[in-house]
Amino acid sequence: MSATTSTLGQGSYSTLPPTLTEKLSKWLHWPLAIAGMVAALYLVFMVYTTGQAAWAAGLLVLFTAGFYVYLSRGGFAWRYLFPGVAGMLVFIAFPLVYTAQIGLTNYSSTHLLSESRVREYLLEQHDAVEDKVLAYSLHASGAEYRLVLKTEGEADPQWVSPPLALRAGKEVRVDVAAADAASTPTGTALPLPELIKHRDALAKLVLVQPDGSELRYLGLREFGPLKPLWTANADESLTRNADGAVFKPNRDTGFFESASGEVLQPGFKAFIGMANYARMLFDAEFRGPFLSIFTWTVVFSALTVFFATAIGMLFAVMLNWEGMKYRTTYRTLLFLPYAVPGFISILVFKGLFNQNFGEINAILDALFGVKPAWFADPYLAKTMLLIVNVWLGYPYIMILCSGLLKSIPADLYEASALAGASPATNFFKITAPLIIKPLAPLLVSAFAFNFNNFVLIALLTDGRPDFLSTKLPAGQTDILVSYTYRIAFKDSGSDFGLAAAISTLIFFLVAALSLINLRMSARAQK
Repeated sequence: MSATTSTLGQGSYSTLPPTLTEKLSKWLHWPLAIAGMVAALYLVFMVYTTGQAAWAAGLLVLFTAGFYVYLSRGGFAWRYLFPGVAGMLVFIAFPLVYTAQIGLTNYSSTHLLSESRVREYLLEQHDAVEDKVLAYSLHASGAEYRLVLKTEGEADPQWVSPPLALRAGKEVRVDVAAADAASTPTGTALPLPELIKHRDALAKLVLVQPDGSELRYLGLREFGPLKPLWTANADESLTRNADGAVFKPNRDTGFFESASGEVLQPGFKAFIGMANYARMLFDAEFRGPFLSIFTWTVVFSALTVFFATAIGMLFAVMLNWEGMKYRTTYRTLLFLPYAVPGFISILVFKGLFNQNFGEINAILDALFGVKPAWFADPYLAKTMLLIVNVWLGYPYIMILCSGLLKSIPADLYEASALAGASPATNFFKITAPLIIKPLAPLLVSAFAFNFNNFVLIALLTDGRPDFLSTKLPAGQTDILVSYTYRIAFKDSGSDFGLAAAISTLIFFLVAALSLINLRMSARAQK
């Protein structure tokens, strides 16, 4: 295979023939792109058919942007930025917006469905017409089967079906005819175990009598006509056929309600605006525990960062002393709390703090004759949480400070020694100011992490002990994130709307506190 050479001015270049890989890439480029477009449109269509028009529109926009960026020259500059931007939108912006949207609704375990789905559910409810229920038997007819129906207690059959294949699937309408000696099967009816095998197929049968009335499957031995329990009205209300009571959708409470105050279950999800946020501010029985939990969350995060920083920095300075023997051994031992998985350490401490069998109370009892109720007393429980969290957090600060100490010029300490400064003066005038500035952003992230430290609360105290006489169960050692979890998934009827509102508030609080801390740190570094 030869190459051609061209000359342009004083330079030259050679044009090599395309390789097989390049040819295949060129040939398959547009077929693969079109196949991807078709697959994307099919996915959008499937999402749309489920009734999720907004989600389908979002997917359509995302796919359109992706194909434009990677298939057109106009979007070339975005090819490296698009994955990051799309990931941020999908995994950060979308969950935040979706959570905020749920916080504006009454979404909960009693309001899971949409209003239209609740209406459909109620309209699907039927009751059997007892005086027209017919017993049936199933008879083999070659490879097919025939149904014989008769009134309970009578010997003569009334209706007979044509041969049926009995395959489970879509609903099948079958015309039945009056029974006579020629059409009635003479074989033995199938026993109950065989009926159970064909139950799914029998449930899909609709038997149509000559007068047009329909018989539906009622159980392993009966077919009969059904009467609807509800009738839909033009104004979106429902009428109960049994007594004529009218139920209208109340979009403030999320229930179908009658004029007398009777409420139908299930409820439906409704837009309630800022009601969940107003509940946090104006409902006294909810506001009290909520403000206490919020205050404790801030105090817990701040004290954890303060004590972990103080202890970690102190150990780092001590281990930086070159005259200390066995420094490597001490550094390894002090680093162990960070090396052990956190959930294991938390469970170990849970056993150590056990009031009756824990080693900590055994030592306190032997020395001072006291056995504190760590898990029952609110203040002791909070102290225990701080102790454990500082134990888990100080090694991280110690490692950071150890690295930062190496960056401090040694001549500063030499000049300080010539001036006769003490070690304490060196620490507060040289070491601490030079460490705290680069450490400030990491302390802000540590504060934000502890603001949402769900694992510690869930494994050690589970938020207990609880506040007394509250509308929603709330623990005195709960922080906002664990309190939200209890509201959404444990003790409070799965109030997803309220939990989403609190989660949205947590996001803005953490963002605001982090911004304030960053600005304060920036000012301190000037």
